[in-house]
Amino acid sequence: MVIPQPANRTGRIAARLIWLLANALALTLRWRWNDRSGLFGTGGGTQRIIIGIWHNRLALSLILYRNYVQRRWPARRMAALVSASRDGGMLARVLELFSVRPVRGSSSRRGAQALRELATSAGEGFDIAITPDGPRGPCYEVQDGVIATAQLTGLPILAVSYRLGWKLTLKSWDRFQIPLPFSRVEVEVSEPIWVPTDADADARERLRLQLQSRLRNLTRD
Repeated sequence: MVIPQPANRTGRIAARLIWLLANALALTLRWRWNDRSGLFGTGGGTQRIIIGIWHNRLALSLILYRNYVQRRWPARRMAALVSASRDGGMLARVLELFSVRPVRGSSSRRGAQALRELATSAGEGFDIAITPDGPRGPCYEVQDGVIATAQLTGLPILAVSYRLGWKLTLKSWDRFQIPLPFSRVEVEVSEPIWVPTDADADARERLRLQLQSRLRNLTRD
């Protein structure tokens, strides 16, 4: 078994800088929320969830969870799937700085082990975050892992996306988006998608396409 390596000293310094910049940037942003999930209303907050958000929206995903979920229910915690690659080591350190539990793995490396670790985290009361088109794409195409995680854990999937008023778009496979200071952030949260524990291959494929359609409909570049 290949064990993912933690970030080296340079990676830890870079992670700390990313954390500092993200927190400073967040103070300037203007947020608007459109939550169709029905899970966060008055008296809500008890249902644990799987958040599905595109890879190119990672820049604000941790801030989003902190501002919208943990601000209402400070005891809630999140575990997030991170690539088992070397670059994933630095991202894992960023997650830890945000008090998020990193779970290392992807479809090509430690996939089965990562799925078991996500299920364990869910059993311990964590919310789960997955980039369903990551870590290598294709962009805006949902892979099978998020559906398998929902089936194993029994947690509903919420499709989450956002639109930035001002941003930089990188020339990467996912067209990664970097918010600019004082941008408006319009967040969209879908109705929950439940994956039955006894879903067969055809049912899982229908639900994968449903999640993909919802995420694409929520996404305006």
